[in-house]
Amino acid sequence: MSVDNGGPAFPVLGMKDGCTFDNEDGMTLRDYFAAKAMTSHQLISHVGGIADNKALADAAYAMADAMIAARGAA
Repeated sequence: MSVDNGGPAFPVLGMKDGCTFDNEDGMTLRDYFAAKAMTSHQLISHVGGIADNKALADAAYAMADAMIAARGAA
């Protein structure tokens, strides 16, 4: 099963010499949400501190997945 990454967080349509070229997608919305979630005091307290980096990263992506699902439900 594939994970919905939410698409690009900050897509940019490039221009060069007045002509458009391939989009620059950058990070996915899922990555952006996970990065924001990692700074959340609520998430850090949920994981029990930042000593376990893997658990913190897993929890951040779980929160990002929930945020993407909530966007689709709205």
